[in-house]
Amino acid sequence: MPHRPSELTPTLETLAHNSAGPLHWLTTATAMAAVIAAAGLVQPDAAATGHSTAPANSPQAPRAAAPDPAGVSYPLDCKGLPVAVTATAQGDLDGDGHPETVAAVRCDAGSGTPPHAIYVLTQDKTPGAAPRVVATLLEAAKRQTATDLTIRDGVVTASLLGYSSPEVPRYSPDVKQLAKWRWSGGKFRQELTNSDARSV
Repeated sequence: MPHRPSELTPTLETLAHNSAGPLHWLTTATAMAAVIAAAGLVQPDAAATGHSTAPANSPQAPRAAAPDPAGVSYPLDCKGLPVAVTATAQGDLDGDGHPETVAAVRCDAGSGTPPHAIYVLTQDKTPGAAPRVVATLLEAAKRQTATDLTIRDGVVTASLLGYSSPEVPRYSPDVKQLAKWRWSGGKFRQELTNSDARSV
């Protein structure tokens, strides 16, 4: 990354070592508004970890695997229902050679259209450690459905389907937005392109 995070900006590895309940995540994400997560995507120094100092993209360096979204504990309150991961994308979001996984997740209600949440996962380097959620890009409280989830050139993109008013039936979203999340200035920042209100 081009800058070193300040003491007020927790690193991705720091967040990966701290768990938080759903209420905490929802409160934090709401307060952040357009700035979705203040997590420094910075990896520890190779000399400190004892890992090879070869650049991640060099021929002799092993290719890092993206975090596996299966079995991750997602901060999504499904009232006892199972959680379903409906789409994933993998890519290096901060240019350090270590890929992250972005997962679109919703409650598996069996009927209806439960809203999605979108999370960023990282892989803890501790042997045997499971991947963890370290950033929330989209809250389920926004009541939107995410489709076409991709990562390209470090940018997360998704189509978000929503509703122009509470009177619009849940089975017929009438607003579509193209959302992009980009790592900039030590934070994920969201860009939205609105389409005309229409059935999609």
